[in-house]
Amino acid sequence: MQQATQSSTTTSRVKDFWEAGSCGTNRTDRPKHTREYFAEIEEFRYRYEPYIHQFAQFTRWYGKDMLEVGVGAGSDFLQFARGGAHVHGVDLTEEAVENVQARLALDGLQAADLQACNAERLPYADESFDLVYSWGVIHHAENMERVFDEIYRVTRPGGTVKIMVYNVNSTHTWFKYIWHALLRGKPFHGRRWAIYHFQESYATKVYSRSEITQLLKQYPHRDVRFSFWDQLIRPGAKFETTRRLIQNLTPPSMRWYMAFEFQKESR
Repeated sequence: MQQATQSSTTTSRVKDFWEAGSCGTNRTDRPKHTREYFAEIEEFRYRYEPYIHQFAQFTRWYGKDMLEVGVGAGSDFLQFARGGAHVHGVDLTEEAVENVQARLALDGLQAADLQACNAERLPYADESFDLVYSWGVIHHAENMERVFDEIYRVTRPGGTVKIMVYNVNSTHTWFKYIWHALLRGKPFHGRRWAIYHFQESYATKVYSRSEITQLLKQYPHRDVRFSFWDQLIRPGAKFETTRRLIQNLTPPSMRWYMAFEFQKESR
């Protein structure tokens, strides 16, 4: 009972954080849900994370059934809809669902389904989707492994899963550890602790490539591919010169975003 209560409390804290504003909505001061509001959010996202297009391949899914887990401000969801996919979306927050409904309406587009729910229990039948996509979301879940199990369950055999999670071995993770643990006299609080308590919503997690590879062993799959990226550094950003130097000197495996994709095979 105590464990269930803790889980519920953690999920509530995460939900409350993102209800206050979906990821990226702090990049504009335009009136909410106007065309200008969404345009500025979208412009910022793809200017500083241009590799999302390469990873998502938005126009590849024309006529396909796809699900986005964690729709947020709706930028990626809109790209899939514009590309002609049969778009379905879920998010932990009503805030995100309202964002996407407003965004679609501005373009005269519709979702096949869009609802607020906890992705640890997806409201879809087995093998419903040709693509399940999630960018920077499932590491916020109380039980990421359960969310992943659900994602795998609703993907069709031969279908594709595309996910991005935060990388425990990134320079960003080390900086968080140095600032929030080492320099504050808590050297034995590791990198995961620093991210868990000080990265976006409470209880954010980070993973290594080997951990994701181990997780995938439970699920029949093929053609797994990993990619590593950092958000591009904005001119005038804090420690801009130092950060650019570090990005240039470190290998891709130390980037903050760890994306992986694979095709599902029948059990």
